[in-house]
Amino acid sequence: MAYGKTAVLRGIDLSMPRGQTLALLGPSGCGKTTLLRLVAGLLSPTSGDIAIDGQMVAGPGLFVPPERRGLGMVFQDYALWPHLSVAGNVSFPLEMAGVGAADRETRVKAALDRVGLGAMALRSPSALSGGQQQRVAIARAIVAEPRIVLFDEPLSNLDRELREIMVAELGALIRGLGLTAIYVTHDQSEALTLADQVAVMEAGRVVQLAAPEALVEHPASAKVAEFLRLGAVLSLTRNGVGWSYGDRALGVTGGPETGTADLLITPRALRIAEAGSAALSGEVMAVNYRDMAYAVTVRLDAAAPAQTVQISSDTRMRLGERIGLEIVSERLRWFPARTQAPVQ
Repeated sequence: MAYGKTAVLRGIDLSMPRGQTLALLGPSGCGKTTLLRLVAGLLSPTSGDIAIDGQMVAGPGLFVPPERRGLGMVFQDYALWPHLSVAGNVSFPLEMAGVGAADRETRVKAALDRVGLGAMALRSPSALSGGQQQRVAIARAIVAEPRIVLFDEPLSNLDRELREIMVAELGALIRGLGLTAIYVTHDQSEALTLADQVAVMEAGRVVQLAAPEALVEHPASAKVAEFLRLGAVLSLTRNGVGWSYGDRALGVTGGPETGTADLLITPRALRIAEAGSAALSGEVMAVNYRDMAYAVTVRLDAAAPAQTVQISSDTRMRLGERIGLEIVSERLRWFPARTQAPVQ
């Protein structure tokens, strides 16, 4: 896909089975929304082709318009009509398709019942909570029984606490309704929670396609690991048979047969130790209580520019406290050294 001479998408080759959710994950400008718009029929590809349920909908000399692709779509702001009732909003796509009144009423009731809003058909969308409005948007998207439902960052306007609640609810809805879905997001936790497969995108390419657990355990590159916030990536230099970070020997072996390498250190790969004898040492910069333990951010010594790592602690540490960190070698992930900047 290109705009003029500028390539926006490159080498995209994706497929997904019925009844699964594919998340398109990446930073702003990576091409994920463009890809969704191509599937929706809101853009026409400049090369390649698109098939939905075995039917070609776009390709050389072929373009099936959006209304004939059998798709539903949930937008970022839900796009509910304020002057229509809940039932009127859900009924709208059926009216545009010329479905008769009696059939519309039956299908709207069924769609609202499926999302748990059957008793709210006559209410105004403005009288509903954010979560209920989202359910109305989903009911509207599924009322015509589409082959695929497309979600365009539907939770991005919510604050973090409400988003976490809505992710769990949305995931339960998608699975409970047996939807086939493509979900666009820049939020890692949303993608890993909702999707069966995650396509991590960067600069118009899919740099890794995997199940959430495979992404976490086996990121394809240091960039992917950093974007997923799996831990700190340290740039190391080989020192004899081992490796050094800055002027400090780490006492770890393995890694690529090169003079430099990047090393992913997750919180699980570190243990707290005495500052004087440990491979790494640093200063406690932040302490947050999460999931029955303290997430501790430590700024490492011998780092230029400054580098932080995270560990988990059962006890609360003091800000400014100096600690040592031992490395658990079997929990490390090695990558070839990079020269480019990390994904932001």
